[in-house]
Amino acid sequence: MRILVTGHLGYIGTVLTRMLVAEGYDVVGLDSDLYRNCTFGRGIVPVPTILKDIRDVELQDLEGFRAVIHLAALSNDPLGNLNPDLTYQINHMAAVRLAALAKRAGVSRFLFSSSCSNYGAGGENLLTEESPFNPVTPYGRSKVLVEQDVSALASSAFSPVFLRNATAYGVSPRLRFDLVLNNLTAWAYTTGKVMLKSDGSPWRPIVHIEDIARAFIAVLQAPRELIHNEAFNVASTSENYRIRELAEIVAETVPGSQTAFTPGAAPDTRCYRVNCNKILHTLPAFVPRWTARIGAQELHRAYETVGLTLEEFEGPKYQRIAHVRKMIADGVIGENLRFRKRPQAVAV
Repeated sequence: MRILVTGHLGYIGTVLTRMLVAEGYDVVGLDSDLYRNCTFGRGIVPVPTILKDIRDVELQDLEGFRAVIHLAALSNDPLGNLNPDLTYQINHMAAVRLAALAKRAGVSRFLFSSSCSNYGAGGENLLTEESPFNPVTPYGRSKVLVEQDVSALASSAFSPVFLRNATAYGVSPRLRFDLVLNNLTAWAYTTGKVMLKSDGSPWRPIVHIEDIARAFIAVLQAPRELIHNEAFNVASTSENYRIRELAEIVAETVPGSQTAFTPGAAPDTRCYRVNCNKILHTLPAFVPRWTARIGAQELHRAYETVGLTLEEFEGPKYQRIAHVRKMIADGVIGENLRFRKRPQAVAV
């Protein structure tokens, strides 16, 4: 099966692409490569690449593919808050346009990387795919809008699927430190303190990036009638944690570390727990393999291997919002996040 993966050079995309290739899929990537200077170690699998902003995709870019996996987006709440209008242009409008073009091009399956951020201020109860949306950020709202608009495109020949990923973690060639478990483990390793920026009370479901990739692969392999125009929470129900519980796991994992709170730490309005039984029951091929504790151990080993420093951790290389602001300040990209000079393709 020939598959187009947008955002294949990002945090999830580099891992998903590697796993798709290992499964024997014919993978082509599409990415502006905004984070080309954010590589952590090695492991980016080279595939044919369309070096293009997701806003500039044309019909011919999508011809000949059986499936599109759409990951490309402004990837978290802080980045989404940088310019909410731009967030809607990229995360919402460009995604819906991509889906419409894919349908015109004869693509039969469109997998959208959505988010449990859709639930936002979801409270204490376990939320299913039928629970109401309550996003509290432009990022979360943009994901809701895509689901609503792309769902309306579903037809007998075009099957959209919405994978609502929990908060991701894990080692990637395009590592991010602005994700809770990655961040807490890096604080512990570089300072000996597991720094909490909230009071630690909010709930958050988490999922390893390899398990996210397994979910996408399971959807690709599933019969159409099981996935057509469906949404799936992607994680394990047992992997819902309060932030302070994750901090305790990290403190137990990284020798000599202990939890601490930043000055002024306060409750976070984003609080949600999700039930993931639907994907496990519908797609038996999806078998999550990671837990928070095993993930913290993996992250700790990776940080030890490269000798991660506090300067690197706090710097702009692995913090998406800081990296983008630096690129704007350096004149590499404009306020619209487009390259001022089209970058040349790079070997990976």
